[in-house]
Amino acid sequence: MAIVQKEKLVRDLTISFFIYSLPVLAIYLYFKLSGGAVSESHLTLPSFLEFAKPAFENIRTWGLTVFMLVLGVIEFAAGLYDDEWTGEERKIDIVCFLAPKLLLPPIIAFFSLNALPYLLPNSANVLSWVPFWGGFFLIAIADDLTQYWYHRLHHQVPFLWRFHRTHHSAPYMGMAMASRQNFIYTVFFSQIYLTATLTYLGLGLPALFVLVIKSIITLGAHSSIPWDKPFYKYKVLHPIAWVLERLISTPATHHAHHADTSGDGVGHFKGNFGNMFFIWDVIFGTGLITRKYPKSFGTKSYKQEEWYAQFLWPIFKSKKEGSSLAEGVLAFPLKARPVENTVQTEEPTPVLEQV
Repeated sequence: MAIVQKEKLVRDLTISFFIYSLPVLAIYLYFKLSGGAVSESHLTLPSFLEFAKPAFENIRTWGLTVFMLVLGVIEFAAGLYDDEWTGEERKIDIVCFLAPKLLLPPIIAFFSLNALPYLLPNSANVLSWVPFWGGFFLIAIADDLTQYWYHRLHHQVPFLWRFHRTHHSAPYMGMAMASRQNFIYTVFFSQIYLTATLTYLGLGLPALFVLVIKSIITLGAHSSIPWDKPFYKYKVLHPIAWVLERLISTPATHHAHHADTSGDGVGHFKGNFGNMFFIWDVIFGTGLITRKYPKSFGTKSYKQEEWYAQFLWPIFKSKKEGSSLAEGVLAFPLKARPVENTVQTEEPTPVLEQV
């Protein structure tokens, strides 16, 4: 079994490196076949997108926050949280919503303004010759495929799981929990620094459009409003549904990832890792498409730990007995345990040792 898992991992990584190379190859062929001069700047918006630039800039700065708040109000008004948003749930959701907006910008600014010029001297805007479409697909693939692996590893590596556990502890879906993450998990988001680096290299405009589109898709996938249901209900829309559910994350596929069980044929805790693009799950065989929605969410072993333990573990530990975030609990496997073909009813960690 271990050999099979290793072979699958090698295969998936090999495919990933090939996918990473596709935008670079496409840009190279574009200039090769068109005779384009790479010494000139080609990084301008297509004319049909010029009108959208101010809108995307506003959406990035304040629009996404407003979108989340409005959608959240609609969800609450529709009673889609089933009175689950109480006590520690409310505290951790609010902290996770506000803290990154206050703490992440200085970190990213330091990385962009200080670290990158030191690590990549004289490299600012060296990719400004890349056409908009090339930069868009380069960032979209590099950013989202990297996040797919970041996300997948946090489910499959026992120690990493507890940094991501906070996001899965919510017993509901919606805007209230969309930002719910351990802060350390968020700070080390690998794709954040990858996209910041590509922006520093001259791909700021494509990065703006990718960020906005990705944010809308991922927020929509977390929403408790099943906006994809009409595509499954009406036969005339089935062809669109077939493409949509394989290309991007939808409420049906992402809600399945947040289900508290995968034994009912709907929940798929051990897969559906895609964030903007679901196609990664299709390619790597980690996806499950059922067009159905789980009846319950979260993890079976959730102890409603204190907000500070969920937000800043392992700096702060939980005082709840039996919690995997408590003092003295290790998250290293005592014995090998297969990742694939295992019905996941609780957390994806192997046996935890109490010390």
